Amino acid sequence: MLNNSKGDLAEPGEQAKQRSLLLTQCVASACNRANGWIHFSEYMNIVLYEPGLGYYSGGLQKFGEKGDFITAPEVSPLFAQCLANQVSGIIQNFRKSAGENAGNENICILEFGAGSGILAADMLLALEKLGSLPEKYLILELAAELKQRQQQTIAEKSPHLLEYVRWLDRLPEDADNSVVIANEVLDAMPVESFRITETVQGNKIESLMIGVENNRLVSRYMPADDDTVEKISSIQQRSELKFSDGYCSEYNPAIKAWLSALESKISRLVIILIDYGYKEDEYYHPDRVNGTLMCYYRHRAHDDFLRWPGLQDITAFVNFTDVAYSAVELGMNVSGYTTQSAFLLANGLSELHAAQVSDDVKQQIKLSQQIKTLTLPSEMGERFKVMVLTKNYEQPLSGFSMLDLRNRL
Repeated sequence: MLNNSKGDLAEPGEQAKQRSLLLTQCVASACNRANGWIHFSEYMNIVLYEPGLGYYSGGLQKFGEKGDFITAPEVSPLFAQCLANQVSGIIQNFRKSAGENAGNENICILEFGAGSGILAADMLLALEKLGSLPEKYLILELAAELKQRQQQTIAEKSPHLLEYVRWLDRLPEDADNSVVIANEVLDAMPVESFRITETVQGNKIESLMIGVENNRLVSRYMPADDDTVEKISSIQQRSELKFSDGYCSEYNPAIKAWLSALESKISRLVIILIDYGYKEDEYYHPDRVNGTLMCYYRHRAHDDFLRWPGLQDITAFVNFTDVAYSAVELGMNVSGYTTQSAFLLANGLSELHAAQVSDDVKQQIKLSQQIKTLTLPSEMGERFKVMVLTKNYEQPLSGFSMLDLRNRL
């Protein structure tokens, strides 16, 4: 569990502080080039992804107990095994559709941001057991340190399957039939932060901007540009939302472009999105007046996004309604939406658990705790959602056989 106080955040070491200072200078340079101020999304992009210095690209320990947070694949291999049950069915359907003589050379899994590599390693082992290994397991990873860690993890856990894995720094050109895995990817995309202010003329929309004053990074709300005004107005209209004076929140400006890049390059496509988030009227609930933006540092959650740039994660919840609208506008189908708990249970979590029952009491307690973390509403079970988007794929998906919440989007 995360502690939500920031008063007891541990001080980083001197080397880390120096690197953070270098990254702060990168932000300052971007502000100077933009005549003083940059959008929050640009700031977030720099502090997370600046080559060699950003949080995800700078070599910090991010995942696991020694990092800043733990993801579901690191909680238990059961997560990957359940996901593999879903992916296996998709791969088998791809092969049936291709025909016996067509070959499987274009059937692949494409994982975005593979983290420590544990999901890829466990998925490959589970798919091998199911007789559903793809021709290629592609990992799109821009950070050299993470790529090295992923290679090491897979080499240690499933060395005989390393030959299936290929690392990319851009979308592939030869992935005609692909299952895309994006586990905690959308929440790491840079967001725009906005505020609603009531005026005599009506509500005014402002954007959060980042600048430099007295050699320190500062934030300030300024009048929003046309793109932001249009986006917020569209959200308000389609979900019949009314924002109160001072209401602050976020939106992801990159979702549609990301989906469009995938849709344009891949002929038959299944995208599995797993992330923490809400449908739109919950995302912009009247009580959620400060938005969803959070920072994570050594398993502590806080809201000071200007603190130690590059040494902490910055993230926002996912608006799954917006993801669905973006997909439909691109001609894709929203083929399922449910909670992580329902998705895992529908893909055999209980059966996988039962198969591991033994007389080892400590092991059974550990296994039980892992399942609780993955499925309990107060843990990952309902905070995390699963959405599947498809193109030229019509078969039913096992993960939504217990609960499908598309009608609530």
